Amino acid sequence: MSVSKPPPPHSHFPPSNPSSHLPLPPSSSSSLSPSTPPSAAGPPSPAVPPPPSPVKISMQEHFAINVCPGPILPIPQISDFFPRFHDFPITPLPPREKQILKDKDKDGDVDGEKDRKREREQEENGEFVDSDDDDTYLGTLEFSLLFDQENNCLHCTIHKAKGLKAMDSNGLADPYVKLHLLPGASKANKLRTKTLKNTLNPVWNETLIYHGITAADMTTKTLRLCVCDMDRLGRNEFIGEVRVALKKLKEGESKKYYMGLERIAQTREGNSQAVDPGAHVAEEERGRILVSLLYATEKSSLVVGIIRCAHLAAMDSNGYSDPFVKIILQPDMGKKSKYKTTVKKKTLNPEFNEEFSYEVPHDQLAKKTLEISVWDYDLGMSNDFIGGVELGINAKGDRLKHWFECLKYKGKKVEYWHTLTQQGAPSSD
Repeated sequence: MSVSKPPPPHSHFPPSNPSSHLPLPPSSSSSLSPSTPPSAAGPPSPAVPPPPSPVKISMQEHFAINVCPGPILPIPQISDFFPRFHDFPITPLPPREKQILKDKDKDGDVDGEKDRKREREQEENGEFVDSDDDDTYLGTLEFSLLFDQENNCLHCTIHKAKGLKAMDSNGLADPYVKLHLLPGASKANKLRTKTLKNTLNPVWNETLIYHGITAADMTTKTLRLCVCDMDRLGRNEFIGEVRVALKKLKEGESKKYYMGLERIAQTREGNSQAVDPGAHVAEEERGRILVSLLYATEKSSLVVGIIRCAHLAAMDSNGYSDPFVKIILQPDMGKKSKYKTTVKKKTLNPEFNEEFSYEVPHDQLAKKTLEISVWDYDLGMSNDFIGGVELGINAKGDRLKHWFECLKYKGKKVEYWHTLTQQGAPSSD
């Protein structure tokens, strides 16, 4: 639809400004006023061209010009918002630029939360995927290691980290360090530092100790140190890790390390370490126990000390055990020959520090056998056997050496670490 632009209407009053332009009559020749004398007409004026034809514009442009002083934009139709009104397929119109900016400002935090949720789901599935490139700088970790062979301890001092990757929306992180011994990483050999809030340069200066580490372990084990970000609302996020082969560490020498964090393919730590009751467990997976023997000549008694256990097998579905220790001096001497420690709840590295005394002459001690067994306590059910060890004249290796030194050095406390085995398990609880 189009309309013609009409000429301006004629006014009945003369214009106040004589210099204003007036519409010319459609005639081609100019006529003089009757009151003007012919002598005052002057030279004839040149011919004036006819006025242009009326401009034709659309109704849409007409309203756009009168209403919108800016550039002409297409007027949105109702069908643009409801495409189903179209009788034929049509692609939806792209959103306006202002609306896009508004949506970005409004939903920026929501998109970030969705990305973090997606990363948590990937981590729960065992996929530690970094959104950045593999060459992203993750930070550095400073720590020191000391192996005490006399006490079979590995001291791990975590000093500090520097320049960690930001993991939270505020541009910071809540870092902590988690330690594992490889191979065989499990909850039994897991140690962890405290968590420091809102920092990318944490300073811990915290010492963690692995007990029951022998010289043979130092030649085969690797220490893994993982730096993670604690998240109260979801699963903790992995930042990076370093690994150190313990065979490079000399006995009694404290060595300091300053290493850059790396991304190495991880596997989710589940409850795969849990063992079904009665299932076969390898000797290395059963754990170790620290036992002290002392023959007191004044009381003519053998003092047995149950100090601690380390790296016990997990017997419960939660990945832990509720261990306690039973000791029996054979041949059976009645009720006085059986003792039991207290139960330590939900731990694979229990510390007992309990002593038990047997009144037995020194000359008869060589004929005795000390049976030590570690059990997992189950309420209302039969207890699960974890592992045991026998000390006596018929034992071998360190078990025989331990018993022999107790008989030889009266009044001296002798401590030894022993590996738990299937041997020494009582026939009934």
